[in-house]
Amino acid sequence: MTTMRTPLKKVRYLGSAKEGADHFWRQRLTAIANAFLVIFLVWLIASLVGADYTAVKQKLAHPLIALPLLALMVSATIHMRIGMQVIIEDYVHGEGLKFGLLILNTFFAIAVALASVFSILKLGFGA
Repeated sequence: MTTMRTPLKKVRYLGSAKEGADHFWRQRLTAIANAFLVIFLVWLIASLVGADYTAVKQKLAHPLIALPLLALMVSATIHMRIGMQVIIEDYVHGEGLKFGLLILNTFFAIAVALASVFSILKLGFGA
């Protein structure tokens, strides 16, 4: 069977979008990170059950708690953005609408990440 691929294209495994499996690997990497970070979050929530506001605020302000929470928020929003991007690219067929939704998806993910990071930092710095 004759192929129309050049030798360089065969080696790089790049498709028409010139990204190859980049989205696939980023999605898997954030999924692995999220698995560990969500386990941490479940432990954190379980350890705070019944605690008063001051105790919760103090615990969330500790760097060993705040840093994994920040990592979770960043990783989760990246994972969310990539997942929605794949859905938009697969199921929206109008090019103009697809482009607009991809832009909105990116802005929404940035807004969620900024709000989450701001909240955690505000707690971490004692506000």
